[in-house]
Amino acid sequence: MATVENGYVVDGAALVAPVTSLEFVGEEYLLTGEGPVLSVYSLHGQPKLCASQSVLQNYRIHGVRLRALVDCGVEEQHDGAAPGAWDRGAELAVFGGKGLRLVTLTGRGTIQLTGPLMELQDWLLDVRWLDEGSGALLGAVLAHNAALLLEAKSGHVVCLRSCQEVCLLYSGLLIGSLWDSAVLVGGTVFNQLIFWRPGRGARERAAPVERRLPGHSGVIFSLAYQPRTGLLASASDDRSVRVWSVGGVLGEPGACGEPVCQRVLYGHQARVFCVRLAQGGVFSAGEDGACLMWGGDGRVERTFKGHRAGGVRALAVSQEQRWLATGGADGGVRLWRVREAESESGRREGEEGVAGGVAGGVSGGVVDLEFRGQGAPKEVCLVEGAGVLVCTDQGKVYLREGQDWTCVWEGAPEFQSYCVMEVVCVREGVCVCAVGNLSGGVCVFPLAHPERGVVLRAGEGKVHSLQWVWPGQGQDVCLLASGAEGRVYRWLIGVDAGEVGVAPCIRQLQPFSLPPCAKRWLTCALTLTPTHAHTQHTLWVCGDRRGSLLLYREKEQSRETQAGEERSGPRRDQSQGSAAELNGDAQEERGGVGERGHEAGAEALEPVCLLFGVHGKQGVTSVCERDGLCYSTGRDGFVRVLVVHGDTLTVQRAQRAAKGMEWLERVLFLQESRQERDRSGEEGPVEGAEARFALVGFRSVSFVVWDPVRQETLLSVPCGGGHRSWGYGPPVLSDHCVGGGQLVFIKQGAVLAHRPPTHSRSVAMTSGQALREGLHGRGVGCLCRLGSLGHWEVLVTGGEDTSVSVLALHSETGATRLLSGITDHISSVRTLTALCRDAPRSSSLSTLLFSAGGRAQLQCYRLLIGWEGDARQPTCQVRQIASHRLDEQWERKRNRHKTVKMDPETRYMGMAVVHDGPDRVLLALACSDGAVRLFGGSEHAGKVELLWECFYHQRCVLSIAAHHLLSPGGQRCVVVLSAATDGQVCVWDWTSVLALDEGQNWQGPSEPCFTLPVHQSGVNGLCVWEEPEAGSQDNRLLSVASGGDDGQLSVLLLKATFHQHGSEGAALTLELLSRWSEPLAHAAPLTALYAIDRSLIVSTSPDQRVCVWSVCERSSSLRPAGAAFTHTADVAGLEVWRQRGEAGARAAVCGQGLQLLTITPRGRDRHRDGQMDTDSRELQERLKVTFSRSGTSEQTGREELCSLSEERQESVSTEELCSLSEERQESVSTETMA
Repeated sequence: MATVENGYVVDGAALVAPVTSLEFVGEEYLLTGEGPVLSVYSLHGQPKLCASQSVLQNYRIHGVRLRALVDCGVEEQHDGAAPGAWDRGAELAVFGGKGLRLVTLTGRGTIQLTGPLMELQDWLLDVRWLDEGSGALLGAVLAHNAALLLEAKSGHVVCLRSCQEVCLLYSGLLIGSLWDSAVLVGGTVFNQLIFWRPGRGARERAAPVERRLPGHSGVIFSLAYQPRTGLLASASDDRSVRVWSVGGVLGEPGACGEPVCQRVLYGHQARVFCVRLAQGGVFSAGEDGACLMWGGDGRVERTFKGHRAGGVRALAVSQEQRWLATGGADGGVRLWRVREAESESGRREGEEGVAGGVAGGVSGGVVDLEFRGQGAPKEVCLVEGAGVLVCTDQGKVYLREGQDWTCVWEGAPEFQSYCVMEVVCVREGVCVCAVGNLSGGVCVFPLAHPERGVVLRAGEGKVHSLQWVWPGQGQDVCLLASGAEGRVYRWLIGVDAGEVGVAPCIRQLQPFSLPPCAKRWLTCALTLTPTHAHTQHTLWVCGDRRGSLLLYREKEQSRETQAGEERSGPRRDQSQGSAAELNGDAQEERGGVGERGHEAGAEALEPVCLLFGVHGKQGVTSVCERDGLCYSTGRDGFVRVLVVHGDTLTVQRAQRAAKGMEWLERVLFLQESRQERDRSGEEGPVEGAEARFALVGFRSVSFVVWDPVRQETLLSVPCGGGHRSWGYGPPVLSDHCVGGGQLVFIKQGAVLAHRPPTHSRSVAMTSGQALREGLHGRGVGCLCRLGSLGHWEVLVTGGEDTSVSVLALHSETGATRLLSGITDHISSVRTLTALCRDAPRSSSLSTLLFSAGGRAQLQCYRLLIGWEGDARQPTCQVRQIASHRLDEQWERKRNRHKTVKMDPETRYMGMAVVHDGPDRVLLALACSDGAVRLFGGSEHAGKVELLWECFYHQRCVLSIAAHHLLSPGGQRCVVVLSAATDGQVCVWDWTSVLALDEGQNWQGPSEPCFTLPVHQSGVNGLCVWEEPEAGSQDNRLLSVASGGDDGQLSVLLLKATFHQHGSEGAALTLELLSRWSEPLAHAAPLTALYAIDRSLIVSTSPDQRVCVWSVCERSSSLRPAGAAFTHTADVAGLEVWRQRGEAGARAAVCGQGLQLLTITPRGRDRHRDGQMDTDSRELQERLKVTFSRSGTSEQTGREELCSLSEERQESVSTEELCSLSEERQESVSTETMA
C-alpha cells in the first residue's frame, strides 16, 4: 500500500502475544520470544527484565540457539557448557518463519544486533551452530525436508541439500556439531520420524533416508535430543510423548543400529506442543495448559499449571535443572524452581512415606496419619502450632503431636455417634476446643487442661453447628452454637491462667433468632466493630444453611447485662478432678447452670437486614472482612463483596469462580489489611478497593485453591469432595506467593494429610512466578479504553474464555499489569462500552462499564482506577451494578425441561450508547436473532431492563452505532445505524426515546427511515460523524463509514433534513448524496473500524494490517494515509483515541493477543518536541514497520549485506535463497530445490 505524502506513521508501543520461544543461558538468564521481540530476564535474586528488542521484524521468534563468546571453539548450551561459560556473554542465532538473525548477549544482559535480518525462501524449523574449523557456520533445517549450510557472519550459502523423501516437515532437528557427520531428524506429515545425513554423498544428489520410526498416530510438533544418554523424544498431535533410544545415530551410515521406542507417555488431555529432555527426566507441555515432568518409570512426577486457556507454546529447562520456564498462548511467562522442589519432596517422602503424587498447580504428598484411636474419626481440625485434632464416634478427642496420637478428652454417652467440633487459639500456646452433641450440650475445654472444661446448654435439641468468632486483638473470643428452632446461642469465652492451669471464663450473650426456613441453622458469622463498619454499633454478619445473609445489631448494654452470669471452670478446690469427672453428675450439674442461664436469658435478637437466599439454596460457607468490605462465599460458586452502611447490608459485586467450582469455602487474602499497612508505614490502594484474594473450595472430588484474577489453579488435591470433615491451614500468602499450606481430611475411615513440596516458609516457586502476566488464552474479542493514568493506558478486554480483564499498559516500557478479572459471564464476551463518571480524586478514573456477549447476557459494573503505594502502580475496584439475561424468566419456570426454549443461542454482537443521562443510560444492542433491542440501565436503582425490540433485519445483526444531531431549532435528534449479514445499512430515527420516562416501555419504529445495500456480505464495523458545514439551515450532513466481510471499506454521505413540529411523518428524512468505497481495503474480512475525526479512518483485519485512510468528501475519495503490520493474529477489535498534547492518536488492536500502537503525522519531529523520552524512542524503533501499496515490506540498505557475490556462490544462487528485499524474492525453481 502506497502512503500519501504527508501521511501517517503507525508504530508499535506495547505488545502482548503468545510466547513461542524460551531458552536459558546457563543459570543466569532466560530468553523469551514474543512475536518478533526478544527479551532477557535476569535470574539473579528476584527475576527481572533486563532488555527487550525487536529482532525479526515481521516474523515470530520460534527458536534461539546459543554459543558462548570464547576465544576458540564452540560451546552450545545443549552440549553442556560449563556454568561459567556464559560470563562473557553469548552469541545468539534467533530464527522464526523465514527470518534468521545474529544477536549478541552481553555479560550485563543487554542485546546487540550483530547482523542483518536474513530472509530465506523456506520456513526454518531448526538452526544449529557448527564448527568446521575455518569459521562459524550455521546448519538450518527447512520445512520442505531440506538442510542449508550458511556462513554465520556473511550469510553466504555454502550448501543446500535436499532429501529423497519429498514432503513437508512439521518439526525438525539437526544433531551434531560437524556438517559431514550431522544427522537430520524430521517429523513428517505422514506421522513418521525420518533420519538422513545432509553432509554425506554428492551435493547434487538428494540424500537417502536411513531410518524411519513409525508409531505416532498424529503429526509430530516437537523433537528433543540428549547427547549424553542418546535419547530422542518426540511430541505429537496424538497427545503422546515417545522416548526413543538412538544412541548410535551419530555413527557411520552402516553403524546406526535399530532405534528402539523405550516409553510411550500418555498424560496430556490435548495436543502436546513441546518436549525437552534433561538428566532428571522428560518435560512436556501442551494445549491443555499443563507442563508434566515424567520420571524414569514413565509416570507423572509433577504437574505445573500456571497459564490460562490456550495451552503452553514454549518450554525450557536450565542446564542444572534448577529452573523450568513455560510460555503460554495467553502471553504469560512463568518460572518454576524444579531442583529445590524435588529435593524437598524427596526428603519428605523418605521421612513420612508419601502415599501418592497429586496433580495440580502444586503437587506434593498425601500422607496417611495412621490414626489408631478408639472409634471411627468423624470430625477433624487443624490446631495452630499444635497439630491435628480428631473427634471419634465414641465421643473421644485425640490430638496428634509429632507422630503420636493422644486422647485429650472423653465425653459422656450423649457425645457418642454424633458430634460437632471446632477449635480456636485464644492466645499464643492456649487453644480451646468446643464439642456439641444431639441433646444441646456444648463442652468447652482447653486442650492443655481438658479436666477444667465446662458444659454449656444450647437448648434441648441438636447442636447443628459451632462457630468461633474473634472480635479483635485483646478481646475475648465468642462461641456461637446453632441449636433447635433457629436459635443461635452465644458466649464470650476467655481464659484464666491460675496456679493449677488454664480455665475458661464464660459469659453468656443474648442469642440470635434465624428466620424460618427448612434449613434453619448457622454456618458462619462475623462481628464488625465501629472501627470496621460505617456505624456506631457493633454488628454481626451471619450466614445460614439456606443461603441467606443476615445482619444483627448488638444492643449497647448487651455485653454487660446478659442474664447468663459469669462463670469459670471448676473451682480451685475441684481443680484436681480428672477428665472422667466431667462425665455423669459433674456434667449434669454444670449443664443445669447453663440451662438456668438460658431460661433467664433475654429475648433473642432479630436481624435488622436480611438478604434471603443470596447464595442459593445450598448455604453460605464463610464470611470475612477486609478494609471495610465484607466477603461471603457459598456453595453456589460465587464470592460476593458486601458493604455495610448503618443497618443495611448490600451486595457490591458477585464474582463467579472457576468453571465447575460450585462449592466455595473461604477467601484467602493475599495482601495486608489497612491496619497492618498503617503500622508498617506503607501506603495502600484507594479507599474501598477490593483486596487481592484467592478462593478455596471444591471442584468435583478435588480440593482446589483458585486465583480468580490470573484464572489459574494454585493447588488441587483429590480428597473425595467437600462432604466430609476437613481442615486447611494456608501458608504465609502474598500476591505472588500462593498455594501450598496443609490440608487434613477424613476419607474411608482414615485421617489423611496433604503437604506441598516445600516447608511453607514461602511457596513462591511451587506455583510458579509470573515473569509476565498473561491475558485471555482463547483470544480477545473486544476491548475498550477507560483512560490514562500517567504513562499507563487503562483498557478493558473481553475474551472467548468468558472473562473480562481490566489491565494497564505502560506506553513507554511496554509493561503490562492485570488489575482485575471479572468472570460473571457464562459465555464469550463480544462487546464493551464504557462511560466516564466523576472520580473521587483527580488522579483516578471512574467508569460505568457495560459488557455483553453470548447467551444474551448484559452486565453493568462501576470501576474505580487509582494508585497503590509509593510504587505508583494502578489498582482497580469493581462494583457490580446490575445483570440482565433474556432467558432469566424461562430458567425460573418449573418443569422447564418440558418446554422449548426460544433462541437459546442468542448473542449480543454490538452495543452503542443512545443516551447517557444522570439517572438512566439507554443502550442499543445488535443481536444474533435478528433483533435490535433497546435497554435502560439505572445505576441508582441497580437494574437493567428491556424497553423495546424490533426484528426488522430477520438475520444476524452484526454492528450498531448511534449519533446525536442538533436541529436548527435546538432540538436533539438521535440517529441509530444498524447492519446485518445481508450487507445492508439501516438508519433509524430514535428521537422520541429521549422523552421516555423511567419505568415505561418504548413504542419505537417498526422499520428504519433509510436503508441501503452497501456490502456483499456481513457488515462488521460502523462509524458515523457529522460534517461541520451544512447545505442549509434545515439540514445536516452525515458521513457513515462501514467495513464488511468482503474486505471493502465504504463511505456514505447523507443529508438529514429536519421537519417542522406538527408535520406528518418522521422528525427527519435522509437522502444519499454520494458514495465511494475501496473494494480491496484489506486482503481479509474487515473486522473493526474507527473514525479518529471527520477526515481520518482506521481499519483492521485478520490480514494483520492496521490501515489509516484519509477521507475527502469534496472529491468523494478514500486515500491510504498509512499502514502497519500488527503482530496480533486474528484481529477482532480496535480502539482509537486522541492523546492530550500529541498531534496524532493511539490505537489498540486485539485478537490472539494485544498491541498498543501510535499514529503520528509523517515528518513531525516528536522527539524534538519532548513528547517521548529515550526509552520510548527505542521502543518505537524496534517495532516500526511500514508497508507500501503493493504490500511489500520496505527494506533498509543494511539488508543488502546479506546478498551474496557471484564469486562466493557455490551450489545455490543468492537471489534464490538469501535475498532480503521483498521485491527480489522469487520462487525457487523445482529443479534447484530437488
